[in-house]
Amino acid sequence: MRTEQYPHRNGNREVRLKENSRPGAGKPEYGVFKRAAAVFLAVLVTAGALAGCGGSSSGGTAAGSSAGGSTGAGDAGNDTQTADGQGEVIELTNVSYDPTRELYAAYNQIFEQYYEELTGRQVEVTQSHGGSGKQALEVSNGLEADVVTLALEGDVQVVADSGLIDDGFISEFPVDSSPYTSTIVFLVRSGNPKKIYDWSDLIREDVGVITPNPKTSGGAMWNYLAAWYFFEQQGQSEEEILESIRKLYGNVVVLDSGARGATTSFVENGQGDVLLAWENEAFLSLKEYPGEYEIVVPSVSILCQPTVAVVDEVTRKHGTEEAAAEYLNYLYSDEAQIIEAQNFYRPSTKEIYDEFVLETDSSTITEIPADGHWINDKIVLTDITHFGGWTQARSKHFSDGAYFDQIYEQ
Repeated sequence: MRTEQYPHRNGNREVRLKENSRPGAGKPEYGVFKRAAAVFLAVLVTAGALAGCGGSSSGGTAAGSSAGGSTGAGDAGNDTQTADGQGEVIELTNVSYDPTRELYAAYNQIFEQYYEELTGRQVEVTQSHGGSGKQALEVSNGLEADVVTLALEGDVQVVADSGLIDDGFISEFPVDSSPYTSTIVFLVRSGNPKKIYDWSDLIREDVGVITPNPKTSGGAMWNYLAAWYFFEQQGQSEEEILESIRKLYGNVVVLDSGARGATTSFVENGQGDVLLAWENEAFLSLKEYPGEYEIVVPSVSILCQPTVAVVDEVTRKHGTEEAAAEYLNYLYSDEAQIIEAQNFYRPSTKEIYDEFVLETDSSTITEIPADGHWINDKIVLTDITHFGGWTQARSKHFSDGAYFDQIYEQ
């Protein structure tokens, strides 16, 4: 057995990984939460007692979207009896943001197998996807999620502010509860007919831009902040930056509610000249439509840090605390990190990250590299701390009446 120490604020959490037959793959042997340990033991004892007595229980069935769907989930997380009557199925609901559909479709399969091997109990995961900001409000207003895997810390904070997530969620998991990261790139049509290479090209009068709405989409907030950082680096004053951002949004053809909707507008509906995209969305477009699109990596962008959290009030109600904690813990296993990278997210484990780095001096990517190395490690990235953290960034840029409203209303 080997132990990997992941950096985090409290500096006292370990993830134990069993050696796995697949090179570079590992599985957590047990959860990392102190709060989960007692719950885990109680679950196992209860399960054994029920099996010995021939007893069983049943609960509500999760209603909502399967992986790839976009509707909400209902009263998920209750145990339901399996078809053969032997044991119970634990139901978890993961409320996530738009572009993670393919990732969690793959991840849920390996987690369900891993968890059954670990505990002897079956688990089924239901997905709900949509714009991250909208998803956060849905959970806050009653959509029962056992876990949230949203586009940014600020959206998880919205759920925490509603009283559903305990304080300190950012330090509950390694690397600030961000098992994978991403960045913002441009997707253009083959040959880049409008010659779009950097953020300054987005404010030209002949360019049509596709980006989601920052009021409903976490990815759209990242887009906005990356653009702001570029114009700031050009030496513009705040007044000049606001004017540049105003021009950029003046070129927006359609403001979709989420990242996947924006991709549909650009790729399937043929709208606009450039899509401001999550890195994984752009690569999926290259994969699904070979030869039709190109990725342009701008000179600067932003490190996007999606954040995961257990929705404590819901898991306590459903009795799914341990399973939910292990679901998020397993995202840091080698096996899961490889799946994240294969779905074009940047893994948090450095050794696995390094395996996917692309050695190139070009800022244009025309196809998925045959060797699987796709991460452009040379792009200059700022992060949310440059904007004072999400509380300050949201207040200044995205709250009602803040800069984005002022810009877009004009």
